[in-house]
Amino acid sequence: MFVLNVIGKGAAPDIFRGLDNGPATILSPGHAFDLPVANEVAALTEARERAQDFGLDINLVSTVKRRKKLLLSDMDSTIINVECLDELADMAGLKPQIAAITERAMRGELEFEAALTERVGLLKGLKLDALERTYAERVRLNPGAKSLIATMRAHGAHTMLVSGGFGYFTQRVAEAAGFHTERGNTLLDDGTHLTGEVSTPILGREAKVKALEEAVEALKIEFAETLAVGDGANDLAMIQKAGLGVAYHAKPVVAAAADVAIQHNDLTALLYLQGYSDSEIVRSD
Repeated sequence: MFVLNVIGKGAAPDIFRGLDNGPATILSPGHAFDLPVANEVAALTEARERAQDFGLDINLVSTVKRRKKLLLSDMDSTIINVECLDELADMAGLKPQIAAITERAMRGELEFEAALTERVGLLKGLKLDALERTYAERVRLNPGAKSLIATMRAHGAHTMLVSGGFGYFTQRVAEAAGFHTERGNTLLDDGTHLTGEVSTPILGREAKVKALEEAVEALKIEFAETLAVGDGANDLAMIQKAGLGVAYHAKPVVAAAADVAIQHNDLTALLYLQGYSDSEIVRSD
């Protein structure tokens, strides 16, 4: 069974009168609810047309094994507010050049591993203190990140941060947000400066899928019990593999291919997608 899940300021079941096949379940008054519908695909299309000017996230969500036992999340522009590599580039005075490559890679126009190698190469000679300054001055958790992790952990889920970014940042972000575990790439250095190299194998699109598969096996759960979220092309494979794959404020190629997309709301939306109500959410942000 599927329900129409609606999230956003001013969300009200009355907007969708005539599409419903039963009473709405209110998850957050004036903000989030589930609506049972009869003709699911047609109802989703009609609901999005009705609400196109309302800034609402509207998705069809399965009610089977709805609350997930595993969260696998991207880091840059998903859990945090920036692309760390672009901010490091800013420290080196190369942000426009490197950010342009990042944008093309995230849109799926460039192969991720090659694009990462090229960008890291441009950072050769950057002092290591740029990492600390980037984290301290630029990196912030996105709204809802702590509440998402705290709530899922409180209900027994395992949480993993898996990034094509760098371990220096994934370690710190995972700790700040409350993830159980993290994985990222390793920038190589000579003790004082970056060498312009990244350790291999590079954690990219396929490595994220592998992380999901390994976690499913280790936890002895089904893929239907997993949630994967990200914004870039290198996240798409894990998003499509997971039971609930979410494109979060994502590039168009990702949003178009994912079953579920969040474009207007913060990370607590991932809890409403799983049917959590306000009374069950551990507010930690």
